[in-house]
Amino acid sequence: MPPNAKSKPKRSVIYLINPIFTQFASDIFTIVATGYGDPTWGDNPAITKEMLPATLETLAISAISGVFAVLLGIPLGLFCVATSKDGLIPNVVVNKITGFIIDLGRSIPFLILAVFLTPLTRLVVGTTVGWQASSIPLIIGATPFFARLVESNIMGVDKGKIEAAQMMGASRTQIMWGVQVREALPALMQSTTVLVITIIGYTAITGSLGGGGLGAMAINYGRFRWQSDTMIVSIVVIGVIVMAVQYLGDFLTHRVDHR
Repeated sequence: MPPNAKSKPKRSVIYLINPIFTQFASDIFTIVATGYGDPTWGDNPAITKEMLPATLETLAISAISGVFAVLLGIPLGLFCVATSKDGLIPNVVVNKITGFIIDLGRSIPFLILAVFLTPLTRLVVGTTVGWQASSIPLIIGATPFFARLVESNIMGVDKGKIEAAQMMGASRTQIMWGVQVREALPALMQSTTVLVITIIGYTAITGSLGGGGLGAMAINYGRFRWQSDTMIVSIVVIGVIVMAVQYLGDFLTHRVDHR
């Protein structure tokens, strides 16, 4: 390079993506300021009359699905640990079959799973729309996900405590629930928090299929009717719910952690 030649300054990544963020912020400001031309911006009947019922539906869907996923996922996760090679009742064949079923349930995209379970949803609930119908695919989709989390949490329990319980004559059931679950309780609480937050996110998918809740409101009004205020408020409310669940989960985790 000639001595008088000036090298071109290297553009950093921040320099390159800065225009993208600038344009994004400009678009958001335009949406909020104009309301997509909606004269009811900030005073939308969809917000004043339907936001509270939609919020309650989201809470109901998440609570019911979360409770059933926990009730089904914990025994399933314990069974996977118990039938493993070093488990309390080792059975490689049963363990492989159970693991295959769990992995199969986790591998199916939730939207496809929800559509596939439409006949079962109609059979159990009597309809395929509404927040009650959303609970069926959410429970079936969340259970294998939580079962793997439970398995990972239980596998982290100190084996020395399990061996000590065996030497004291504890039964398998006592070891599972009195030692493994008890020792893994803080981790299980954290996994439950992750589960509930994941379910809250999935309610938006069921909402797109007529499941109700804040997800349905954000899609129906914000996407199809171009009511950006409804979409923004729905997003904010969902965010508040998620943060509240995370805070409650952290609080309960510290309460049950006696280490």
